[in-house]
Amino acid sequence: MNIVRIATYNIHKGVQGIGPQRRLEIHNLGLAVEQLDADIVCLQEVRGVNRREELHFNRWPELSQADFLAPQGYEAVYRSNAYTRYGEHGNALLSRWPVLAHQQEDISDHRFEQRGLLHVEVMVHDQPVHVVVVHLGLIRASRARQLAQLKRFIAREIPPDAPLLVAGDFNEWGALVGRALGGINLKTFEASRHLTYPSRLPLLQLDYVYARGLRPLGVQVPRGRIWWRMSDHLPLIAEFALPI
Repeated sequence: MNIVRIATYNIHKGVQGIGPQRRLEIHNLGLAVEQLDADIVCLQEVRGVNRREELHFNRWPELSQADFLAPQGYEAVYRSNAYTRYGEHGNALLSRWPVLAHQQEDISDHRFEQRGLLHVEVMVHDQPVHVVVVHLGLIRASRARQLAQLKRFIAREIPPDAPLLVAGDFNEWGALVGRALGGINLKTFEASRHLTYPSRLPLLQLDYVYARGLRPLGVQVPRGRIWWRMSDHLPLIAEFALPI
């Protein structure tokens, strides 16, 4: 049985805290990503560049955060969603397996939030697997429209019989996402809730992995002080069996 292990993690741009008390966590996050031991790591709130933070932190990496976080031997794919005065940030995917293709789709719903989908095709155990990394908006009506756009994107870009994983920060704790994605046969782990936010005292599950054409095996959320210090989200790790 061939297994794919996938993690999703909102890294909060590699910085924790507010104002002059904020601290750089990107180096700890690099060690954390290695500990996840995932074949595919889906990241949200990833900095490409940020000139203000580069000046504030002496140890700001010279590499983009996606390249910096990629363990040795992994390929990093990063696409920007949001452009700000000092730089930009977006979604990233780190893959232990060869990347075949990738693209980005803008799903911004209003001018106050810039959002996007990152679609990457990865060759896992000699099988192409499609992965879509998402980070939906803060307003529920926006999320509903973004989910509809996600469904149109999948119908347009991904063959219906291809293994598909959709992972990320959905910013949703109700039934909205499950109803929308269930309509196109994308399923997640529903036996119990896997709380990921806020990381220090998690009360909600905002982070999910949905799958189509793969058999779910198990899911876990790492806990403890080393994890809640690095980001306001906890990572979620899921394993699936690939089709024979």
